[in-house]
Parts: sequence; structure tokens; C-alpha cells
Amino acid sequence: MNHTRTEASFREALRICHDLFAKKLHDYGAAWRIMRPSSITDQIYIKANRIRTLETTGEALIEEGIVPEFIGIINYSIVGLIQCDLGTADNEDLTPDEALAQYERHAEESLQLMLRKNHDYDEAWRLMRVSSYTDLILMKVFRTKQIENLGGQTLVSEGVAANYMDMMNYATFALIKMVVEKDDNDETPA
Repeated sequence: MNHTRTEASFREALRICHDLFAKKLHDYGAAWRIMRPSSITDQIYIKANRIRTLETTGEALIEEGIVPEFIGIINYSIVGLIQCDLGTADNEDLTPDEALAQYERHAEESLQLMLRKNHDYDEAWRLMRVSSYTDLILMKVFRTKQIENLGGQTLVSEGVAANYMDMMNYATFALIKMVVEKDDNDETPA
């Protein structure tokens, strides 16, 4: 398999997400700094659940389709990683440049994790359906909620940050298939 192609596609998908994140930073600042990780996990749940509903019913009453929801999962996952790293703030304490630097650092760390896993799994993600990514994201959300409910005191789990990275990577794979490489052989409803 072509790991170089995967890295380029992954970077392109992240560029799409980064561009939207930067525009929202311009409009709203880093207001998300007040969010606790549990609230971020719930936001990811809402987006993943909507994707699953759209995949199941094929019917949307709101014009936004599945792709913006996957972008949202990626961006909220990175926000979650930032919050895990910096802690929750009482106010907007990052400039747009500082927030973007944090975003880019966590995006790169997630990319590097994906590259290591992709090497070991030999591009198996390419054989998966987008709906499988959705289910895996939802499973990771429920795992993350359980870890949060345990106050982070786990016996064998990697923790909240690792789950955010996995959710981000699954959503990025979906974005690659749906936008970057437009895999016509996948079942992706409108």
C-alpha cells in the first residue's frame, strides 16, 4: 500500500479542518477554552449520532450533511486534546495565533500516531466503510464518557486524550474517503 499517499491525503483533510477552525477563531476567538472535556465529548457525541442517523435514514431536515459533522468531530477532538493538555480556562486565554499553534501541534501528533498505526495495520482503514468509522467514533465516545465518569482512574485504558486522537483519526479517514479521494465504492448517503 502507498503510505505516502495516505499521509498526503491525511494532511489535505486536516488542512480543510484547519481552515474552518481558523475562520471560527476569527469569528469567535478561543471561547471554547471554557469547555470541560466532558462537554467536548458530548459535542462529539452529538455530531457522531447525527451522522449515524443520516447514514441510517438517508434523510436530513437540516441542509448540512455528513461531511461538516466529520469536520466538527476532528476539530472538537483537537480542542479536547488542547483542553486535556492545558486544562480548562475560566475565560478566553489564548490568542488566535496561540490557539492555532496548539491546534497544529495536536494535529501533527495525531497524524504521527496514525502513521505508526497505519504502518502496522497496512492501510486496513481503506477497506472499511464510512459507517464503520461512525460506529467506532461512537464507541470511543462511550468509552471516553466512562473514563470521565471514573475521574480518569482506569485500570488498562490509555485515557481520554488517546480516545480523542482515535476519534479524530477515524473522522479524518471518513473525510479522506468522502472529500479528499472521493471513494465512489463506499456507501455514503447524501
